[in-house]
Amino acid sequence: MFRIFALFFLVSGGVFYWITAPDVSDRNLPTAADAQAGETVFYAAGCASCHTAPNSDDTLALTGGQSFVTQFGTFYAPNVSMDPVVGIGQWSVSDFERAVRRGVSPEGKHYYPAFPYTSYQNMTDQDVADLWAFWQTLPAHGEASKPHDIMLPVQWRRPLGGWKTLFMSPDWVDVSGAEPRGRYLVEALGHCGECHTPRGPLGNVKRSEWLSGAPNPSGQGRIPGITSAQLDWSVEDIAEYLKSGMTPDYDFVGGHMADVVANTARLTDQDRLAIARYLKLF
Repeated sequence: MFRIFALFFLVSGGVFYWITAPDVSDRNLPTAADAQAGETVFYAAGCASCHTAPNSDDTLALTGGQSFVTQFGTFYAPNVSMDPVVGIGQWSVSDFERAVRRGVSPEGKHYYPAFPYTSYQNMTDQDVADLWAFWQTLPAHGEASKPHDIMLPVQWRRPLGGWKTLFMSPDWVDVSGAEPRGRYLVEALGHCGECHTPRGPLGNVKRSEWLSGAPNPSGQGRIPGITSAQLDWSVEDIAEYLKSGMTPDYDFVGGHMADVVANTARLTDQDRLAIARYLKLF
């Protein structure tokens, strides 16, 4: 009987180790990268919105420190400036790709999905390479990252590999492909579903309730739904809002959405219209 139990635990441990192992393989990214194109990716992906210090006006000083309250505790955005000690200045493009699209650190550990790699996983190879080219032009800052304040079981990162197996699907939510550019901007780069979609008890986005709104993790109010049933704005109304922050009722954007609009305002008119057309599909 002891041998049976020992064999069971040995096999179970092996399966657990295999399922939860981080993906540390290298991908063949384009060697030709365009930093100017990467700047567009940077703003479309909202990188500064999370990694700029709280209350800072310098959106390119990626010192981190902003807090994200969840049912598991509070996560703090890290310093991702080009500082070689406390930032990512010593990373390679492969390190960057693994972090952004797979949620794996250069040390081979899982990142928490407070970092929206579950959306970024669908970024194209070229966009990743271009983004890294732009990132390398940004300044270095030596402020140390603030440690997460999370509950003890969650501090063990290895089980996140199992979480990724369950919830990190590369499939698009909109399988029709009716608005491919809008889908890419909303589902991948813009990661809109990370805020506007409710989450399950394990922190997973409920894709069956896509963009239908969600409780504000801070406990104050609710993040609105942006499906056609909940937002009766026209395509032109949405595109204008993403450009100027003005609603059809002549009100103006506020709160965290103001940071989002500051990013979408840097996109082309065509991209904002693509986002608007995509939202009208739901």
